[in-house]
Amino acid sequence: MPQYAILIYEKELPGGVADIPPEVMEANLRAGEKIAEMGVQVVHEHAMRPSASARTIRKGGMVTDGPFLESKEVIAGFFVVEAADLDQALAVGRLLPIMDGAVEVWPLLAP
Repeated sequence: MPQYAILIYEKELPGGVADIPPEVMEANLRAGEKIAEMGVQVVHEHAMRPSASARTIRKGGMVTDGPFLESKEVIAGFFVVEAADLDQALAVGRLLPIMDGAVEVWPLLAP
């Protein structure tokens, strides 16, 4: 079955997870059940630490603070799913509650 990376972008909250509204957290928890009901398997799932802990390696090997180039949003988390096709993976992405960010769905190359 094809695999898809689903990346969740949000504006970084000063208080981290504690600043996420309860209704968004609740919807996030329910998303897992809905994903399973769709017959989609979550292969890997990870939340990210604050962006200040990230480093970027630039061309030539120079290391800089921060996760990436200038951005208003940071990667809040990501997971990999096995879905029947891109449409089903997009349906999974639409289930995720987003406050001020976006969700990207990337088809992965087969190993």
